[in-house]
Amino acid sequence: MGLNKNKATNKEGGAALATDLNVVPLKNRIRPYLIVAPALLITIGILIPFGMAIYYSLTTYTFRRPIADFVWFRNWIRMFQAKDFWNAVWVTVRYAFWATLVEMLLGLGIAMLLGNTNNRFSRILRVALIFPLMVAPVIGTIIWQLMLSHGVGIIDKFLNLLGIYGMQWGASKKTAMLTVVMIDVWVNCPFVIILILAGIQSLPKSPFESAKIDGGSGWFNFMNLTLPMLKPSILIALLFRLMAALQEFGIIFSLTKGGPGDTLMSLSVTAYTTGYMYQKFSNALPYILVLWYIVNKCASFIVEKWRISQYQAAGKDVEVEKKQRFWHKFIKSKDAGSAAKGA
Repeated sequence: MGLNKNKATNKEGGAALATDLNVVPLKNRIRPYLIVAPALLITIGILIPFGMAIYYSLTTYTFRRPIADFVWFRNWIRMFQAKDFWNAVWVTVRYAFWATLVEMLLGLGIAMLLGNTNNRFSRILRVALIFPLMVAPVIGTIIWQLMLSHGVGIIDKFLNLLGIYGMQWGASKKTAMLTVVMIDVWVNCPFVIILILAGIQSLPKSPFESAKIDGGSGWFNFMNLTLPMLKPSILIALLFRLMAALQEFGIIFSLTKGGPGDTLMSLSVTAYTTGYMYQKFSNALPYILVLWYIVNKCASFIVEKWRISQYQAAGKDVEVEKKQRFWHKFIKSKDAGSAAKGA
């Protein structure tokens, strides 16, 4: 009788122990939610202002008239019909194109020179290149205004020695774009150099040693080894610089406030002028949303190219990867549909 009782007790204890083992502790259950919480908060913090911008762009809201009427797409239609909008798009695209192009070419060339040399001068230059990144764009613009000014500017005096007088720089429609691009290159080109230089230093040495034994020239190595393996780093630098150049405001506004005339009235400067100087907040928001759309499309395109370059650098077939991703999504959606039907 006692033996049977002990067996029954052991069975009950084993069942209780098994039940306890199947219960997930509270801290383990909430851990996934705690991990996702920061990303969720950031997403909410982004979506709320974005949704408010879309809403207020459909109203007549101004700082002087907080009670606004809902006018649907009237602000958008007026914006697309205005010449100022298309001029702003043209200025934004042109500025981003030239600033990014010069920075990428100059950054790649300097990074290649620094990556292939390891003497005292190159090490000092690597440290010196960081200094422009420590200067705010507005402060950098003020420094360049002093260097370009007539009478006291060192660059103006140097041009006078070469027989060039009366350069207007930001005050002339012909040279205003050149001036802001030049300042942008000085401020942000070191960022491109550092990113590409880091990519150069992470390249494997064995392919270059094999090419050297086979008698490959420097140009052959650059085009067939360095550039393909360096493509992901170049695309990352291109992504950051193109996004920043499309949204550039500080350099343009601190130099000429969009002038002379409408020469440098980019989308960001036009939106600021319309929203804060003219107090037409609802009319300015469509400019910002169009700029967001342009930046988003450019970033998506570069990210896709970067993903392909990652596959190629790893020696994978891009078409095979695309097919695998397609079938993975198809099977996942099919399983989800089957589970929904079963429920």
